[in-house]
Amino acid sequence: MIQALEATDLGKRYGKEWALRDCTLKLPIGRVAGLVGPNGAGKTTLLHLAMGLLEPSTGSVQVLGISPRQNSSSILPRIGFVAQDRPLYRTFSVKDMLTLGQKLNPHWDMALAQERLANLSIPLNRTTGKLSGGQQAQVALVMALAKRPEMLILDEPIANLDPLARYEFQQTLMDAVAQDGLTVLFSSHLIADLDRICDYLIILSASRVQVASDIDSLLRTHKRLIGPRERQASIARTHTVLREQSSERQSNLLIRVNGPVLDPAWEVQEASLEDIVLAYLALQTGVTFSVQHKDTQEVPL
Repeated sequence: MIQALEATDLGKRYGKEWALRDCTLKLPIGRVAGLVGPNGAGKTTLLHLAMGLLEPSTGSVQVLGISPRQNSSSILPRIGFVAQDRPLYRTFSVKDMLTLGQKLNPHWDMALAQERLANLSIPLNRTTGKLSGGQQAQVALVMALAKRPEMLILDEPIANLDPLARYEFQQTLMDAVAQDGLTVLFSSHLIADLDRICDYLIILSASRVQVASDIDSLLRTHKRLIGPRERQASIARTHTVLREQSSERQSNLLIRVNGPVLDPAWEVQEASLEDIVLAYLALQTGVTFSVQHKDTQEVPL
């Protein structure tokens, strides 16, 4: 079966340092996938390999069944890409950018681009350099969508936007997904944003894939347990303990379940996506995270 993205033992090395290593994953077509990890984890490297902008040092990568490096002319018209710096010609008007997009892309949909920008109240005669950061992000996204791609790759495009601009960007993205059935691979540090828009999660840490899974499955198979510290060993014999926070008498655990929790001494609670992401990242870095839950204002990463 053809996958939206399929990597096998994929790696990229610069000198003696690995930016990405032993990356093996499959992203099914039609999913909205979040790609999360700390700085230096290899997220941008993976996306650039998927776009054919980099040559793998080891392994292989295919996008929609095609090698992007070897068959760029076949795959690039089928992929939309928005980078964090939102590369627009700052002296071009928005209309000029649309004209450029039309000349460079064989399946360009000018009517769609103009309609979406009109709905966003972005004037076509304004130069892109005079737009706000949120407006620039919207123009870059509309440019990618007007290609009529089958897959959209987004490399932290909303990282430095204010909350309203992030929300508006996400709404434009989800409208396009609902209308066109796009596959999306969305890199972001903002776990709460991914929780709202994604149904699939890829966690990169220490240059390797730690998790690649349907989010519903992750939430179903990970639980928080609160119970007596002296009974923790019995839990560890049956389930995988990902994070432990203990006082003298009580333990707070995040586990990957391998069956029902039968010991009545343990209170079983649902785990949030933040809980799960931070736990997997901590496993690789050795950092103990202080996880605050949904009744608090922030979750540190």
